[in-house]
Amino acid sequence: MVVQATTGSGHLVGQRSIKTILLEIFGPLLQVLMFVLGSATILSLIVILFAFVLRGSRTDIDLLQGTLIILPQVIIDGMVRGFLFATIALGYTMVYGVLEFINFAHGEIFMVGAFVGAGFGLSLAQQRMLADFPPLLFVVLAILLGMIVSGVLAMLTERIAYRPLRNAPRLVPLISAIGMSLFLQDLVRMIALATGMGFNVRFQTPPLGGSLPLGQIPIGGDRFASFSIDSRALIFIVAAIIMLIGLNYLINVTRLGKAIRAVAQDRATASLMGINVNRIIALTFLIGGALGGAAGVLFGIRVGTINPYVGFLPGLKAFTAAVLGGIGNITGAMVGGIVLGFLEAFVASYLSLFTRGQFAGANYADIAAFSILILILIFRPSGLLGEATTQKV
Repeated sequence: MVVQATTGSGHLVGQRSIKTILLEIFGPLLQVLMFVLGSATILSLIVILFAFVLRGSRTDIDLLQGTLIILPQVIIDGMVRGFLFATIALGYTMVYGVLEFINFAHGEIFMVGAFVGAGFGLSLAQQRMLADFPPLLFVVLAILLGMIVSGVLAMLTERIAYRPLRNAPRLVPLISAIGMSLFLQDLVRMIALATGMGFNVRFQTPPLGGSLPLGQIPIGGDRFASFSIDSRALIFIVAAIIMLIGLNYLINVTRLGKAIRAVAQDRATASLMGINVNRIIALTFLIGGALGGAAGVLFGIRVGTINPYVGFLPGLKAFTAAVLGGIGNITGAMVGGIVLGFLEAFVASYLSLFTRGQFAGANYADIAAFSILILILIFRPSGLLGEATTQKV
């Protein structure tokens, strides 16, 4: 019937197909955007309400005015943190979706990407090419190098440490993942010290520009609070969005994505249908590792200094984000990362302000993150977008 359809019908079929593809690619991003706006709005209203209620208890500062002054920057910081957690969480959720296994070495894959980017910048600096190197080209090349090395490393990790244990009890590969995590930490530390990079490595980049002004908001009378976004934060957000669009296209549109979804649904049946399960699992690790490596490069550019243990805590938080959104759900990983990033940013910025400095907010942001993990596991183990599943027999 499709072949014999009229030109008009064929045109409609083509239009419908394009609309379907666009919906599959950008639909999850629209969902993420809704959570970005929703999280920012809800948390902003909460802190403004707290500031209004506590306003009369402070004589040293105008609490409401102080809250409004830093609010735009807190939202921007929350977006940066959120996209960081989202890009790392995608590696967790892809592996879990296929193998139902948590790759706790993924934080170290992220760390390796950061070191690859730092090594690229250091090599350019040693050749006195860094200062004149095009900034955009540097970012692109550093990300590509980080993705290649981290992706291949993740694939090798699967082949060496996980594939021989695939039919073992679930606790065994979990222990293997923890061992691989510790091994990669010490291996990178040994390589960094042997090559002269050192333990704490400065991530050298060409001049990437300063802060970009975004606007002003009135805070009373003739006073305005200006807010801006750092160029490095903007690079992080844009690159993360591009990677998420590419992943959506890969998973929802391409034949490889269909094969990955088939293996995640039922490995035995997918094998009977002619899909090379081992190859698909290896490619899943490659894709997840590449995303982690890109996130590591962007993280290094953003923070400026890295060390061999820099991936441990972001990896745990990204796992928390994956559980929060729904482990195994790609869109859920993005959403969980965004929500967790905003929550951390607001706690880190406003807890100290509201408690007269008695509690340093940055030190308690981790408590908020892992408290969310505990609450999600207790009250909604499937996550925000996850679905309850039954054991297949």
